[in-house]
Amino acid sequence: MKGFKEFLLRGNVVDLAVAVVIGAAFTNIINAFVKGVINPLVGAFGTKDLSTYRSCLKGPCAVDSSGNATSGIPILWGSVLSAVLSFVITAAVVYFLLILPINHFMAKRKTVEEESLEAEAKEVELLTEIRDALVRQG
Repeated sequence: MKGFKEFLLRGNVVDLAVAVVIGAAFTNIINAFVKGVINPLVGAFGTKDLSTYRSCLKGPCAVDSSGNATSGIPILWGSVLSAVLSFVITAAVVYFLLILPINHFMAKRKTVEEESLEAEAKEVELLTEIRDALVRQG
C-alpha cells in the first residue's frame, strides 16, 4: 500500500491528472465554440445536418419515421463526413486561436531572453576588461 501511495503522490501522476482535467475542460470550451460559432457559419453556406446523407447497398434506401433502415443496407457517409469536418474545424480553431498566438508569444519571449543574455555577456566582458586593466595598472 505504501508503494501505491508513493506512486500516486509522485509528481508525474499528479501533473498528468491535472492535465487530463484541464484538457477535458478545455475540450468543452472548444466544442462550445465550434458548435456555437463555427458550425452555424458553415451551416449558413450549406446543409444544417450532414448525418441525414446516406447511400444504400442492395436496393433502394427506405427509412421509417425513427430513421431506421427498413430495406437496403445503409451506408451513413454523412455522419462520417460530419465527424471529419468537426475534427478539422476543431483542429483549425485550436491551431489558429491557441497555437499560433502562443508560438508568437514564445518567440518574442525567447528574443527578449536572448537579448538579456547578450547584454549580460557584454557586461561580464566589460567587467573582465576593467579588472584586467586595473591589474595591469596596479
